[in-house]
Amino acid sequence: MLQVYNLTGGYGKKPVVKSITFDVKKGEVLGILGPNGSGKSTLLKLISGILPNQEGSVMIDGQHVTVYSQKEFARKVAVLPQLHAHAFSHSVHETVSLGRYPHQSGLFSSWSVEDERAVNEAMQHTAITRYTDTPIELLSGGEQQRVFVAQALAQEAPILLLDEPTNHLDIAHQQQLMDTIRRQAVDKGLTVVSVFHDINLASLYCDRLLVMEKGQIAAMGTPQEVVKERIVEHVYQARVKTQAHPELPKPQITLLPDIKEEIIPFTVGIDDFTVSSDYVSLRTAGPLKTMSSAVHNAGTGWYRAFVNRHVDTNYHCDDVKTEMASYLEQQGFHVADTVGMMTAVTTEHVEIETYEGDFGSVLIAVTAGVGNAVDVSEALHRDREQRIGTINTWIIVNGTLPDEAFIQAMITATEAKTKALQVESIKDPLTGTIATGTSTDSLLVAATQQGQFLPYAGPITPLGKLIGHGVFDCTIRAIRAYKTAKGWTI
Repeated sequence: MLQVYNLTGGYGKKPVVKSITFDVKKGEVLGILGPNGSGKSTLLKLISGILPNQEGSVMIDGQHVTVYSQKEFARKVAVLPQLHAHAFSHSVHETVSLGRYPHQSGLFSSWSVEDERAVNEAMQHTAITRYTDTPIELLSGGEQQRVFVAQALAQEAPILLLDEPTNHLDIAHQQQLMDTIRRQAVDKGLTVVSVFHDINLASLYCDRLLVMEKGQIAAMGTPQEVVKERIVEHVYQARVKTQAHPELPKPQITLLPDIKEEIIPFTVGIDDFTVSSDYVSLRTAGPLKTMSSAVHNAGTGWYRAFVNRHVDTNYHCDDVKTEMASYLEQQGFHVADTVGMMTAVTTEHVEIETYEGDFGSVLIAVTAGVGNAVDVSEALHRDREQRIGTINTWIIVNGTLPDEAFIQAMITATEAKTKALQVESIKDPLTGTIATGTSTDSLLVAATQQGQFLPYAGPITPLGKLIGHGVFDCTIRAIRAYKTAKGWTI
């Protein structure tokens, strides 16, 4: 649909854009990225003909753009520039209607039903119908931006060139606008080339990304190929961390500031724990980076409070997460800053211990109820509903862990827990085989992210050795405390 070959040009004799070559297919969205001054907007102006090119060519449908008259080109290409000038006062409807100009013919052309449909659809897509009769100069910058996007959409050209279409828009309208553009590309086969400042937004909505550096292509490909730490850091000269979007297979970046918030050094100790018949809690002097399978605030995050709450064996609630959040708030815990678990085990029987290593220390806390023990290898044949019972394990590391060490720590802890069940001859009551856990086990790994860097937590690493030994030791003691409370023979 759109082919750009060896395109070179700029302002005056010195080229800003140099030897750019790419093509964009029907229904594809291409995002153009790059730091300020890299030539993004200049490239778009060269493609649209606003600036003359010094070398190279732009082809549309296999024909050089020079073969098209101005009106024919406008029927092929709609352009949303970065800046808009409106010398006359027009209503929003009148402004959007200007997008239909390329479709008018004759000296006294009339407004058609098709023109009105295109304008109304464009206004609906950009959520500006309520401003129909409002003079455009009375709108905010973000509202004006949506009007000009609607004008470009009303043009109904098969190619859409956008220069920062989300400029001035809040996140809700950014999403709405980009959803609309993406839908137009998919449903109507629209070819879209758009300049972005926001790398994350471009990654979410574009099929491919073109990254510019000093007027040339620094990288081009799918978001997965382009949004990489080494590429972004090189082009933008900024430290970033990439991670997957939580719902889409698209990469996202997080900026890593060089000026960090000053945090007073701290470590976690046993004195930071509180044990009662209602819960076991831990409050820390600073936030801990956390990964857990908790009821409240599961997953990864930074938290200062941790609660293992005792509930009755027959506890049942249709909305456990809401009820748990309400409980934590009633107990004086800040719900946004707290990880919460549940257990039917008597919380006074928690086993908490500190394990010292050359690098620092690890704290382990375990509550273990094994009445609902399960042999995971036989679980496929079970039909009993899960019950609250639970071996809940906390691992608190006074040290700095990368993401992979968190996952390795969880593996090491699970292996140690399973070994403890074997040693204590805990059996699945339905199968009579050695249990590997319970039906509702939960696990948490948290680190101060201060002190020595600990790259790994496998079973033979310094950190893994402490985790393996500590989880095994505390789980054995917690199981024996449970047995004693239940009157079982030890």
